[in-house]
Amino acid sequence: MSESRESGPEAGEGGPPVLVRWPEAGVAALLAAVALLVIKDSLRVGIGWADDGPRAGYFPFYIGMLLLCTSGWVLLSQLIAWRRTSTVFAERQQLVLVMAVAWPIAVYAALVYGIGIYFASFVLIGYFMKRYGRYGWSVTGVVSAAVPLFFFLVFERWFLVPLPKGPIERALGF
Repeated sequence: MSESRESGPEAGEGGPPVLVRWPEAGVAALLAAVALLVIKDSLRVGIGWADDGPRAGYFPFYIGMLLLCTSGWVLLSQLIAWRRTSTVFAERQQLVLVMAVAWPIAVYAALVYGIGIYFASFVLIGYFMKRYGRYGWSVTGVVSAAVPLFFFLVFERWFLVPLPKGPIERALGF
């Protein structure tokens, strides 16, 4: 949305909208932190030249510097224009809808390491089918089991690419 609004609170059911300055400043700060991490590690492994060419940190160092400069520029420009910026990034209700999908995906990513990708996928698919698709238990169960099984057969058996396993999957011989 590119329309401009006043920066004061809106009289809407979801509260005031989120203005562009917060996401832009937040992402710029996050990328600057990533850039500093890349630069630090590049310095640790070496950024110079060895007998056989550039050392391991040579290219990552310069990419980190470029990322730091650009994210610093965005962050600085947002801080300078902080009071003048009133462009809406998203309405609160839109962010609620995004978070309704983002949190289950984050839980899924954590579950992959705890219980393995196949059972985590079963849980995620089942959750979305019941919660948002409002499918019955039988359809949800069949699809939630069939999709991970299909990917197991394709990746593990056909392409011979192992995917992350959890203790239950290992016990079952997956």
